[in-house]
Amino acid sequence: MAQLVSISFMLALTLLPIAKPVYSSERPDENRIPAVLQKMESALRTMEDYTCEVEQIFYQDGVEDQRYRFKFHFKKDKKIRVDFSHPHPSLTIFYEKGEKEATVIPFRFLPGIKFRFSIDNPMIKTLAGQRIDQTDMGYFIQFIFRNIKGVKQGEGEFYENGERIRFVLWANDYIEEKYPEKYRITISKKNWFPIHIERYNLEGKRIEATDIKDYKMNTHLENKLFHP
Repeated sequence: MAQLVSISFMLALTLLPIAKPVYSSERPDENRIPAVLQKMESALRTMEDYTCEVEQIFYQDGVEDQRYRFKFHFKKDKKIRVDFSHPHPSLTIFYEKGEKEATVIPFRFLPGIKFRFSIDNPMIKTLAGQRIDQTDMGYFIQFIFRNIKGVKQGEGEFYENGERIRFVLWANDYIEEKYPEKYRITISKKNWFPIHIERYNLEGKRIEATDIKDYKMNTHLENKLFHP
């Protein structure tokens, strides 16, 4: 009996490496990420408008520094509205494609008080330096496309289950596309939009993490929502 147990144990050890893990750090098939991007792009083409809830966390030397929460509204032809809930609970920013300035209403309960700022003004950029015209999904998808084609990909990572896909992208930075960084991106297979994005420097320190939830798509947002 003891010999039978020993043989069974050895057989299990022999077969163990054959089992396919749920998560793998091996370099993925080169066609897998482009295939995901094609589905994301296809979903975007059918999109007239969407809203979502966003939480962004910014880090200093890998340690959490500041946290922002806001509701993001988007309408085709790049109409954008951002309603902050933390740490500026009444701030709203408006932007339309092609404009060099955005409109800022610091107090939503006083809509008559409004200001115009250049989209390059640090006051309306994120802590990482991201401009308002770099915040929509179309820009993000094109960013991935450019870098998957133009930047040599390092150690791969690809995870997939019935609900989501997660992969690593080696890219030049999202802001100016000058400095090499690593992005870990999670996509919902429900709508083929990102639900979590992590950004790291080459030392492996986290720079930024973004959670996106409560997508509402093609709800016929009215144009007046985007007019301050």
